[in-house]
Amino acid sequence: MPLFFRKKKPSDDARKRLEYQMCLAKEAGADDTLDISKCELSEVPYGAFATCKVLQKKVLIIHTNNLTSLVPKSCSLLSLVTVKVLDLHDNQLASLPADIGQLASLQVLNLERNLLKCLPQSIGDLAQLQMLNVKGNKLKDLPATVSGMRSLRALDVSGNVVVELPRGLAHIRTLETLTLDASSMIYPSPDICSAGTESIQQFLCKECGIAYYPPAQYPLPALESDGGGTSVDGVDRAVHKYLEEEGEWQHKFLDYEKRKEQKMQEKLEFERRLHKGQREQALLVQQLNSQKDDILQTVREDQMKLEEGLTKHQRYLEEERLKLLQQLKQAEQGIAGRIQKLLEDNQRQKQSSDMLKSLENERIRMEQLMAITQEETEQLRRKEVAAAMQQMLAESYKNKLIQMTNESRRQDLVNQACSSLAEMDQKFQQILAWQQLDQNKAVSQILQQIEMQKAAFEALQVKKDLMHRQIRNQIKLIETELLQLTQLELKRQELDTETLQPCGQHGTVATSVLDAEKQGTDTFIPLDLPRPLVVSSLSIAVPQCRGSAHRAAPHPLQWRDASCPEHGGFGEELLKPLTSRKRQRAPEQGPCLLRSIAGSRE
Repeated sequence: MPLFFRKKKPSDDARKRLEYQMCLAKEAGADDTLDISKCELSEVPYGAFATCKVLQKKVLIIHTNNLTSLVPKSCSLLSLVTVKVLDLHDNQLASLPADIGQLASLQVLNLERNLLKCLPQSIGDLAQLQMLNVKGNKLKDLPATVSGMRSLRALDVSGNVVVELPRGLAHIRTLETLTLDASSMIYPSPDICSAGTESIQQFLCKECGIAYYPPAQYPLPALESDGGGTSVDGVDRAVHKYLEEEGEWQHKFLDYEKRKEQKMQEKLEFERRLHKGQREQALLVQQLNSQKDDILQTVREDQMKLEEGLTKHQRYLEEERLKLLQQLKQAEQGIAGRIQKLLEDNQRQKQSSDMLKSLENERIRMEQLMAITQEETEQLRRKEVAAAMQQMLAESYKNKLIQMTNESRRQDLVNQACSSLAEMDQKFQQILAWQQLDQNKAVSQILQQIEMQKAAFEALQVKKDLMHRQIRNQIKLIETELLQLTQLELKRQELDTETLQPCGQHGTVATSVLDAEKQGTDTFIPLDLPRPLVVSSLSIAVPQCRGSAHRAAPHPLQWRDASCPEHGGFGEELLKPLTSRKRQRAPEQGPCLLRSIAGSRE
């Protein structure tokens, strides 16, 4: 056999069924039933205990699984304190928790077809249990504490190896149905067992020396309808009901798959809060368990001390009683000897009857003294037992008070956590509102800036259009001036052609220059200068031609370089012969001519 084995994981259908049933139990308006049957569970999930405790579930159905223990680790059976119907049939339970007696509200317990070998002693503390089904297990006997189940109506121990019934069953006056294997019984005999429940109870009452009364004289309230039925066979009806609803489960599961995505966030939030609460609850339960263990330990120690004291006192009283009895025996022997002697003396001496009477009175007095000592010992024993019971009752009352205070403290902590969560939600909503206002303000500012940029762009565009219009006007003015300049250039060329005639026309040059000055045109004058110049109506200048890169439009009021063809001149090649001849003939006419031009301008 391998030392380690892997647990079989539940199938997808079983896992989905478990999730669906857990969510269905947590929904608002759900009934008091938690059904996680047929989910292939190897242990009860922690969420089931938490759901039963928080939502106060009264019916817990976990049948047809693979459970080997009822209470998982880090869980307490006190979480099921409100459960009234517990169905665990068709599992693999080998034992029940030792503290199952804490389920004070349990009315129906179904343990059919498991692997139980014995029942815990605390099962007798289930005072409200009305139905107990342990059919099909491996039980060898029933505990003697079953006599504490004073409300039991039906008991089924068939399918086991039980051969004897405890006499304590006679104290269960409400037992109506007792099912067992009569053929295998030893005590009571098979004949009595086959006769029915009434004959068995009569036999056990006779064995215990008590009177038998039928169960009809001990009426009990009917089982509450908490989702598990209204009679003793409530579990069977509930199982039948869930088998009928098995077909509808597939349709509901499809709807659940659709809603699962929508509720996933809510589920995660709820689980987070639930885990937090469960952790707090687990800490509280752990503290309570530790306190409970300490209290139980102290109670056990006190009980042991009390029992030791009682046994010591009983031994002491027994020793005293034995001593008294021995003394009485010795006294009786002495008295008998004395009586014998007296009788002998009477026979011999024939004394009077007064002596005999005195001896008889003395014997009666000794018997009275012996009776008084026995009564005193019995009274002392009763007083000590009563004091011990009173002390135990006081300690149990203190334990109940401590448990109630712890429960109120836990409720206060839960309320504080809920209020803090509500405050955090309000603060979060307020912060979101502030962020929305800031965002709206920022958007409005951005829109205003965009409008201002549009207005500035339009103003720049208008300014640019005005500049373009001014530039076009200037270009038009320049074109008109260029047109005038071309006309003047044509006239100048005509005058230049005239200057190419023989040099005998010096007298007419000045007159032509003055005429041209009056008409507003330029005239070429062949002077004795480095380069031929064009006379302007306002100023005299000798610009140097620097090529096409520095070409400028000729102005009508400037001197022009006649040697540069680009400025409208004739070129040095055409003027060389003319200038050489003019230098020889008229060396002094240049300055005179300039003076005449300046005078005419003035």
